[in-house]
Amino acid sequence: MTAVVNTRESVSTTLSVEPIAGYIGAEVSGVNLADAFDERTQQALRDALYEYKVLFFRDQKIDHAQQIRFTSYFGPVTDAHPLGYTDKSPAGYPEVLEVDSRTYASRSGSRKYSYANFWHQDVTALVNPPAVTVLRGELVPEVGGDTTWADLGAAYDNLPSSLQRFLEGLYAENRFGGREKRWESGSESEAVTSETPIISEHPVIRVHPVTGQRLIYVNPGFTSRILGVSPSQSDRILDLLFAEITNPAITVRVRWTPDSIGVWDNRATIHQAPTDLDHLDVVRVLHRTTVEGDVPQGVNGLQSRSISGEPFFARKSA
Repeated sequence: MTAVVNTRESVSTTLSVEPIAGYIGAEVSGVNLADAFDERTQQALRDALYEYKVLFFRDQKIDHAQQIRFTSYFGPVTDAHPLGYTDKSPAGYPEVLEVDSRTYASRSGSRKYSYANFWHQDVTALVNPPAVTVLRGELVPEVGGDTTWADLGAAYDNLPSSLQRFLEGLYAENRFGGREKRWESGSESEAVTSETPIISEHPVIRVHPVTGQRLIYVNPGFTSRILGVSPSQSDRILDLLFAEITNPAITVRVRWTPDSIGVWDNRATIHQAPTDLDHLDVVRVLHRTTVEGDVPQGVNGLQSRSISGEPFFARKSA
């Protein structure tokens, strides 16, 4: 199997990890994701993910089964989505969520090119949101359709210490849509999120379970309010935090190419899908898989709590 080394040392390697932005993001080369990796290679990739938070692989022509196997290197692979949507999965692969611009219009009630084209983390309405997300590009437009990620650890680090301490004692409610109306009335998305409410309360500052880094743990796509303050105070706090976590200085924007693979630490990043394609007659098809997450823990050691809905676990092996 291929040799793997610490990518920060100047030695001959097969696995190459090259940073692509100041705070976050790296491109990985020297591996073929169609191959099964040994444990040493898997650990090297996990280490790179925790360091750079977003990894990108190019020219990786893999199928659904190989994507699921690759995803499993980062933890147990869940089904496609806690609200179901397995009928939108490829036959025989309930773990895969197909992100197809040709079907999202009927689901959301408007033309869309992604599951959510606003800043968000994946499914923080859950009490145990996904730990890692893997997204594979199959059909991508020649221009446009980039995805942008932001570093929640850098956002916390750049706050004054007095504000950090204040936020560390707060909890925030998370539900589908957050503070905004995200879907058209009568759409499938509106019906599903209304019929199966999933609501959780998370610490506003989360401690990463692997790195120990403190992270601002709110996002516009799911965070609806700050607990223990008035509605107007909640809105002001969230407005401030949303501005901090989407600061362009702590982001990386990546161009999708055919057979490219993006992997991100969903605990430590937020991302925004493209918003520049609605006027273009193009097709965009990607395939998403996710890793089972842990229950977030705050600086004070207290964990998140579920208000509605069950934890989302991977299926147990037979």
